[in-house]
Amino acid sequence: MLDMSWGEVMLIGGVALIVIGPKDLPKALRTLGQITTKVRRMAGEFQSQFNEAIREAELEEVRRDVEGVKRTVDAARPSFNPVDTIRNEIRSAVESRPGAGSKDAGAKDTGSFDVPRPTPEQQAAQMHGASASSAAEASPTTPGTKTETGPTP
Repeated sequence: MLDMSWGEVMLIGGVALIVIGPKDLPKALRTLGQITTKVRRMAGEFQSQFNEAIREAELEEVRRDVEGVKRTVDAARPSFNPVDTIRNEIRSAVESRPGAGSKDAGAKDTGSFDVPRPTPEQQAAQMHGASASSAAEASPTTPGTKTETGPTP
């Protein structure tokens, strides 16, 4: 009760009894109770509306943030397609690679993906001191076929 002690309440009650009179005091207290109830109800409604407005403002802010993220994703969606990006990179790599007819007949394509690896026979020949030309002659033409290597005359 608005932080009043019992002594203060008794003093206010005594003044009210003298000013209003004993005959009209119950009606005045009833009216005071009804007014107090109305004020409390209005304060509760105001507080609930205020809290609702704050929630709506927060929701509106969240809604704006979500819409901003959605717009960003929609703007990035046409430019970000990993399958098309990979497909285009592979296609451009294949198309930019020179064909076999554009080079000399004896030249080999040494692109980054087609680096020839020496066969086990070539490795053995290099380890035993054979020349590079004999190691190149020893390369098999088809996998699984074995070519015989011998010393170069």
